[in-house]
Amino acid sequence: MIKTLHYLFDPLCGWCYGAMPALAALATEADLRVEPLPTGLFSGERARPMDEGFADYAWSNDQRIERLTGQPFTERYRSQVLADRTRLFDSGPATVALTAVSLTEPARELEMLKAMQAARYVEGRDITDLRVLADLLQQRSLADAAMQLEQGSPALLAAHHARTARANAWMGELGAHGVPTLVLQTGATRTLLNTSAIYTHPSALLDQLRAA
Repeated sequence: MIKTLHYLFDPLCGWCYGAMPALAALATEADLRVEPLPTGLFSGERARPMDEGFADYAWSNDQRIERLTGQPFTERYRSQVLADRTRLFDSGPATVALTAVSLTEPARELEMLKAMQAARYVEGRDITDLRVLADLLQQRSLADAAMQLEQGSPALLAAHHARTARANAWMGELGAHGVPTLVLQTGATRTLLNTSAIYTHPSALLDQLRAA
């Protein structure tokens, strides 16, 4: 039986970036389907200014993630993203862009999330900017998703709100807190997994999946 691993995340979450190598490996398992599901954790009313205090906190946390996972956070990211006081820390645009991918080429959403993370944390690009996001989509031959993002159609925004609402409803039902959150679905049964293993012992997480 094919099992579905729902990956609840936010594209501006450093810990989600740290989890990406393990998620990408899990996505290659023959009997497992990984389904990204954004929560909108840092969007809407939960978006906030990128002020000095928050930037310092983010960089300190990022360094901890890098030490634990090996995922790089570059000086270019620090100087071009964290030092920019003109834009909000707002994951809404990136989440909508990923929803556009989910509507046009759903099998490539995890790939696009990985590309967005690299653009932000390695290349120092601002993925809160719709123009940057559209360019990233075009670079990966996701022209239909780029067009939907640029048009901002009611259908795209409705799908975006439906996905984040479903993610938050599941988190409430299962008692999950924060992201990343992993929910294994087998038939009609959903099980909350121990996410900490994704950083320290990915093979233990795979054992959890195989035993479920």
